[in-house]
Amino acid sequence: MQSFPAPAQALVAAMTAAASADPARTVAFQGAPGANSHVAAEQAFPDGLPLPCFDFADAIDAVKEGRADCAVIPIENSLHGRVADMHFLLPESGLAITGEHFLPIRHALMGTGPIDGVRQAMSHPQALGQCRHWLRARGIQPVAYPDTAGAAAAAAELADPAVAALAPPGAAALYGLDLLATDIADAEHNTTRFVTLARGSRPPAGDGPWMTTLIFEVRNVPAALYKAMGGFATNGVNMTKLESYQRGGSFAASEFYADIVGKPGETAVDRALEELGFHSKWVRLLGTYRQARVRG
Repeated sequence: MQSFPAPAQALVAAMTAAASADPARTVAFQGAPGANSHVAAEQAFPDGLPLPCFDFADAIDAVKEGRADCAVIPIENSLHGRVADMHFLLPESGLAITGEHFLPIRHALMGTGPIDGVRQAMSHPQALGQCRHWLRARGIQPVAYPDTAGAAAAAAELADPAVAALAPPGAAALYGLDLLATDIADAEHNTTRFVTLARGSRPPAGDGPWMTTLIFEVRNVPAALYKAMGGFATNGVNMTKLESYQRGGSFAASEFYADIVGKPGETAVDRALEELGFHSKWVRLLGTYRQARVRG
């Protein structure tokens, strides 16, 4: 809590106390109260108790240590791509993906003085990237901060009319700031996809459609990825996301993160995963969960 700016600490303390009294209902999120992750956690779990955590690792640890039942974590944005470090944090967490949630993002500029006097805007790097054209057009310098609502609290603490924050509109009221501009993202479709992380896999129940998230490393031979992907094509399994990333600094082999439509137990998915395994060093499923937005 001490890592949050002073204007946020009383809110963080109250929410932490409420969450500690009922961990089974607690939903951890990264950021100060009022952050987009806070909004997503309340939408995804209306009866939950949101628990603010300073960074992603803290939110994951809250679940691993039993202080929260689950965590709602951003994984990708329609404007700015994947959220940094999540491809490493997810596999290393030992947690399973049990759900997803899509949040339309509405950024606002807020501060303590008139907009004409603003020279800097603090916010999470994702938010700054999503508004970079708007900021550049007005000569406002972006300043990175660990989260959006935390930046609003820091702007309130600083009380410098030249320094504003980019955050969800509701954060202005929480921290006593003036709304200087609203809906300033560079595209109207600005949306962030969140995933829910929980201890242990939870078998999917009810009706789909389903998503399955996995990571794998192909063998270091020519056309290995092409061959590994063949099973999804021949079995008609839709792969909606495929991203590569390097681990360990060797630059010798890539690991891959993928989302597919369907779930293990379905004949087509089982056959595709079997062929993937044949051409890979290893395959690890991170979770199967109901689609929050139908693909295809």
